[in-house]
Amino acid sequence: MDMEKITPNKNQKLPNEIAMTSVAPKQQSSQNTISETEDHEDFRLFGLIAFLIADGMTFAGFFAAYLTFKAVNPLPAGAIYELELPLPTLNTILLLVSSITFHRAGKFLEKRDSRACQKWLIITGLLGAAFLVSQMFEYFSLPFGLTDNLFASTFYALTGFHGLHVTLGSIMILIVWWQTRTPGGRINYENKFPFEAAELYWHFVDGIWVVLFIILYLL
Repeated sequence: MDMEKITPNKNQKLPNEIAMTSVAPKQQSSQNTISETEDHEDFRLFGLIAFLIADGMTFAGFFAAYLTFKAVNPLPAGAIYELELPLPTLNTILLLVSSITFHRAGKFLEKRDSRACQKWLIITGLLGAAFLVSQMFEYFSLPFGLTDNLFASTFYALTGFHGLHVTLGSIMILIVWWQTRTPGGRINYENKFPFEAAELYWHFVDGIWVVLFIILYLL
């Protein structure tokens, strides 16, 4: 009996080919996922701006309430106190200078000089702390208390709410200062969004203080 030669079927796949065929779609799917992740837009800045707008509306509500009550319900002559300007003016200078130092820290981050960046960040944090200390000195020297009248309540609410923002901003600055260290820091030239977010928040807090200073102390 002649032995027929067995030849493999062309449509039949060998085990190795089957394995490679099953792996290929997975690799392709993984590459597509990575590509979609890289192309995905970063909405963190949009989220931060939306938060700051909402926060600004809260301050706007305080300002509107104060100006409305002041216009509609004028207080007696002895119930309106003339606020001293030296400490608030000093606070304004401290915050404006701190915005400059924060911006300068960002310039050094772009130059990949983490040591100089940290130096200007710590200066910014110290200026924020000095603002809070000066604010406490003003509270202890005021001739009215929190519940004396509408003016007093609004004054403490506005300055206290802003002081809370300065406190949070100072904490953020310390965190950014720690994370810009080398080696080991997470914030650098390639990953600087946390720095930019903290800087934008700090400029927002400074801008709110300028408006607050004009409305409470100058008008």
